Amino acid sequence: MTNQHRAEHRITVEAPARAVFDLIADVDAWPRVFPPTVHVDVLERTAGEERIRIWATANDSVKTWTSRRVLDPAGLRVSFRQEVSSPPVAAMGGEWIIEPQSDSTTLVRLTHDFRAVDDDPEGVDWITRAIDRNSDAELGALKRAAEQTPGGGGELSLHFDDVVEVAGDPAEVYEFLYDAGQWEKRLPHVNRVELDESTPNLQLLEMDTLTPNGAVHTTKSVRVCFPAGTIVYKQLRTPALMTVHNGCWRVEASPSGCTVTSTHTVVLNPDAVVPVLGEGATVQDARTFVRDALGRNSTATMLLAKEHAERAVRDR
Repeated sequence: MTNQHRAEHRITVEAPARAVFDLIADVDAWPRVFPPTVHVDVLERTAGEERIRIWATANDSVKTWTSRRVLDPAGLRVSFRQEVSSPPVAAMGGEWIIEPQSDSTTLVRLTHDFRAVDDDPEGVDWITRAIDRNSDAELGALKRAAEQTPGGGGELSLHFDDVVEVAGDPAEVYEFLYDAGQWEKRLPHVNRVELDESTPNLQLLEMDTLTPNGAVHTTKSVRVCFPAGTIVYKQLRTPALMTVHNGCWRVEASPSGCTVTSTHTVVLNPDAVVPVLGEGATVQDARTFVRDALGRNSTATMLLAKEHAERAVRDR
């Protein structure tokens, strides 16, 4: 009989319990709110219950697993149990417990119970460290999100698309976007790339990109690739102006070939606006700057993917 291990982490949040519960319940927003969460697919959803697949960082790697969540709005609890775990985890579950302390103060307890594969001590240690690190990150992010001035975070968030039509094969476009290891040769604004794909279709991408004024930004991202259609990514290391940057490349067949869409979801860092953009700069200036910079780079990438795919058509 393997040993079951338990852990509990807690934090006090200066926000009403219902608002805290709603943040935890909204799993679609987790990649934007919680630092470890890269991507979530909701596989099934009924009243009070959902089955989800999560991709998230754990220690210095990326793991994916499938869980079932039970939401109890009346009891202010969300329980979870992994159906398909990722080694060294053999089994894991737990609960978010939201306890009102007053009308405006809430205690949040996050519990875990787990077993390691073969009860391996190194596996137990790895899981314990991952739970400690991720729980602290998630609870801290939950506190920041819940305590944000109502409506005050709206100007810090951006969500936008850029679209390019391609008269070429969707598979050629997807391959161009997927093979980021070639971007150093193919994209003028990229001057260094390190790509690791130890698990098929799960990539760790680190690269240096150039801004028009010659500055170099180093970013590190996790990319979850769904062959021939979609690549979802989350930056683990963002430029100073952003606290969150999530994105998606989507390639969809069209009558003329395919439509390529680049989507960005960004949360700005207000403390970096003046240091980065200069005295007198505002959050609105940062919104414009980030929108232009990200849109310019992603559109340039899509246009080069378009050229690549349309050249392949001509060469056939």
